[in-house]
Amino acid sequence: MIKILFICHGNICRSPMAKFILTDLVEKEGLSSEFLIDSAATSTEEIGNPIYPPARRKLKEHGISSEGHQARRMRPEDYEKYDYLLGMEQYNIRNMLRILGGDPKHKVYRLLDFSDRPRDIDDPWYTGDFETAYREILEGCRAFLEQMKNRI
Repeated sequence: MIKILFICHGNICRSPMAKFILTDLVEKEGLSSEFLIDSAATSTEEIGNPIYPPARRKLKEHGISSEGHQARRMRPEDYEKYDYLLGMEQYNIRNMLRILGGDPKHKVYRLLDFSDRPRDIDDPWYTGDFETAYREILEGCRAFLEQMKNRI
């Protein structure tokens, strides 16, 4: 089983979108039993909150449910639990490494590091551009899944 934790600042936009998008992709491929997928925040400000309404609407547009999500903060013990800890931007990576105390097993990446064009995914909380965030997260999730299929 491949265990993935998606991380962004508040765990109400990008990381839960990634969690639900990848979950949808693996379900469509019949690979759900091969993956454990979750998401978390580097901050504490949104803990317990559901997915942000514009993010929820964007997922719903694509037939993806986001029911049951509650924001949580990343914990140091997540490093041992998950195989991949995927941040959305370099700022997330810096905060993740601070929380984790480092990355000795090389588990920490940006999601789009798996794509043909590694880059940050801007936070739609600030940009208001949930369409671009959705497309970039989907791009990253597809690229990540293709690489993981070689491990199954």
